[in-house]
Amino acid sequence: MAHDYDENHFVDPNLGSNIYSDYSEETAAEVAPPLGTNYNRETVEETNNDTVTGGTGMGWLALALSIISLFVMPVLMGAAGIIIGFIARRRGATGLGAWAIGIGAISIIVGIFILPFF
Repeated sequence: MAHDYDENHFVDPNLGSNIYSDYSEETAAEVAPPLGTNYNRETVEETNNDTVTGGTGMGWLALALSIISLFVMPVLMGAAGIIIGFIARRRGATGLGAWAIGIGAISIIVGIFILPFF
């Protein structure tokens, strides 16, 4: 061989090290999932079903509060419907939560700006 190094001291020139380096270091990126995450498909599906069921009850409660707020105490009941609607959306009942938020907001707007004139 016409090179100044033998096969025990070869260093890839693309790495920027010199050819006489005796370092035997290995670096790598972590590819393991973060702690606390569960990537088992069956367990994730069971967890999602429980979450949707819990969110559905909260969604119906939020929707009921928002509809009741159209007739009684619009600001208080509408605000409660909006808050519980956000909780329901976070727990998986996106449709019920969105309707509760929308109806509660309309009830508050009507209660503050329109009802005082009647």
